[in-house]
Amino acid sequence: MGQKDQRRETEIARNKKARHDYEITETLEAGLVLLGWEVKSLRAGRVNLNDTYVLIQRGEACLVGAHITPLVTASTHVRPEPVRTRKLLLHRQELNRLIGSVERKGYTLVPLRLYWKRGRAKLQFGLGKGKKLYDKRADIKARDWQRDQARLLKKR
Repeated sequence: MGQKDQRRETEIARNKKARHDYEITETLEAGLVLLGWEVKSLRAGRVNLNDTYVLIQRGEACLVGAHITPLVTASTHVRPEPVRTRKLLLHRQELNRLIGSVERKGYTLVPLRLYWKRGRAKLQFGLGKGKKLYDKRADIKARDWQRDQARLLKKR
């Protein structure tokens, strides 16, 4: 196995609506505390990040609302709980900075994607502010204009 194989990141799941609903100002990466059956389900790609968020409680960051569907072949002596709160692994300095940012008005922590990095599950989440409906419309309009501009330049 070469170094390129070890550096490659394999995406498990993506929260597509996050960038549509929130204006992400900063992104961070955190490890996840998982159980054995959850790791097996992640390898099978059975995870849903829709309607999830990161919550800071008692000085720790937690992933709330992520649905990891248990495999049928998972361990028989464990009662899997698909939507449990999972702890995120962050450095204390990062946590303190996030706590300060979240306490400001309107900022929230939104999960963006879940992926493998060197054999470990990582969560990329962003610090963002909720968009208003007119902001979403403006983004769509700007994206359409960029697409039209590219078409016009391509014809020439």
